[in-house]
Amino acid sequence: MTDTADGTPEPRSPAELKAAFASEKYLLPTHAATVLYLAGELGKPVMVEGPAGVGKTDLSRVLSRVLDRRLIRLQCYEGLDEGKALYEWQYGKQLLYSQILKDKISDIMAGQPDLSEAMDKIFSFEDVFFSERFLQPRPLLEAISSPEPVVLLVDEVDKSDPEFEAFLLEVLSDFTVSIPEVGTVSAVTIPRVILTSNSDREMSDALKRRCLHLFLDFPPPETELEIVRLKAPDLDEAIARQVVAVVDRLRQMSLKKSPSISETLDWAAALVALCVNNLSDEVLDQTLSVLLKYERDLDLAREKLPELRQALV
Repeated sequence: MTDTADGTPEPRSPAELKAAFASEKYLLPTHAATVLYLAGELGKPVMVEGPAGVGKTDLSRVLSRVLDRRLIRLQCYEGLDEGKALYEWQYGKQLLYSQILKDKISDIMAGQPDLSEAMDKIFSFEDVFFSERFLQPRPLLEAISSPEPVVLLVDEVDKSDPEFEAFLLEVLSDFTVSIPEVGTVSAVTIPRVILTSNSDREMSDALKRRCLHLFLDFPPPETELEIVRLKAPDLDEAIARQVVAVVDRLRQMSLKKSPSISETLDWAAALVALCVNNLSDEVLDQTLSVLLKYERDLDLAREKLPELRQALV
């Protein structure tokens, strides 16, 4: 078992990992702690799936703090290609270098016995333009070439194209990438890899086989109440229970976007800011927009106010 960067040992069991997350105010489910622990032991990436707003991205942030590793994030989107994920050339720097070379051309040519040797001398500078000094690493290359182990977050991988998914699978298989102008770059240290997906599209079987699978759903009300207590300790206990009950009832409705955990916490913070001591119909009506981000959802929730009131009993 390796130690973290500050010399403290990494968690040695799922229970220790769960406790370490709790110390960071993240209530990690037991099954999630087991998957994350096994991923570290087996050297496997983790594919974390679930609806938006259940803490998938935060899981990677907290893991990086627990392991005392730098977090490197690759945000996926439609049209992302390997060039944008791996590296890019610093063209401005290359142009500046070419201008310097142009200014020095007479010095370079001086002393050469004939044109052929002079041209050979000039062409000897060609490889410099595509060397590591002009290379700007992007997240994948940065994670692989880091001398210290990192946590690599490939966020919302389901938004990328199938072609990029195939490339990603190749990288995660041996943590080696090929840069035509430089050569093959192999991992100095193996990163802990977390991939997240909102299930906007089905990921390939090949990528799923490469990863351990973890599904995160909205927490049960009793767990969400614990989260609210941790993150919004100034909220009255009775109001906190009502907040969780209302959110749970909203998630059972046919909404375009159900409230996320972070939105539950935003609502709790808003109620503290407003010094609310009674979750009345008026308060509900005026603050529902903190929870719901679509007008259609707001209209539906307002129509169902009597039903929401029942959750407060």
